[in-house]
Amino acid sequence: MTQPLVTIVDDEPEIRRILTETLEDAGFRTQSFSRAREFEASLKRVTPDVCLVDLSLPDTDGLALVHRLALEQGAAVIIISGRAQVQDRVTGLELGADDYITKPFDPAEVVARIRARLRSPRTQTTQSDIARFNGWTAHFDRYVLEDGKGAETPFSHAEGEVLRLFLDSPKRLISRAQMQEALGGAAGDSFDRAMDVRISRLRTKLREDPKNPRLIKTIYGAGYIFLGDVDWR
Repeated sequence: MTQPLVTIVDDEPEIRRILTETLEDAGFRTQSFSRAREFEASLKRVTPDVCLVDLSLPDTDGLALVHRLALEQGAAVIIISGRAQVQDRVTGLELGADDYITKPFDPAEVVARIRARLRSPRTQTTQSDIARFNGWTAHFDRYVLEDGKGAETPFSHAEGEVLRLFLDSPKRLISRAQMQEALGGAAGDSFDRAMDVRISRLRTKLREDPKNPRLIKTIYGAGYIFLGDVDWR
């Protein structure tokens, strides 16, 4: 069985060395780049399973790279950055990152976060990649939502994980604890904020009324319920 491929995009040689050694010792294959341009050229040849991306890259805006990866690639995206401000975390998650780790970091934590991403439904499910619900079609093979008129709206890998979780369990309460167990990540305020961001973005893409959503209902103090009728194809 081929080991998962993790790509490291960071302009600090020591960071790349530490991550490469730690990940390979943990059984992953790795490749590393100091420039976004070199990394994006490599995507024409191979798609990694997980991308570790620094935000302070010399040749591009790291957040813009994260957004492109989230929308155009099937890989999970984990930001590793020295920017520790809450707003940086929120922006990264809003742009589609699956997780956010601040520098300095414990390499063992990075390994644990990667393994959590690889345990997500995306890597385990054997279901169809197309689901129809309430006039919408979700194409998980292309990461797009299609409305009844054929107009398409892209969604990120991270948003897709949450949407698939809802579509797998329609009309059932899903607690925060169940979401954390299914999607991976450390429990706490950071995880809760990440879920809030992804659900808000999904509601926007599904053209939900934020004050009275019809499909993704919040049950305060308990979790969420997806109220659509789902047909997997």
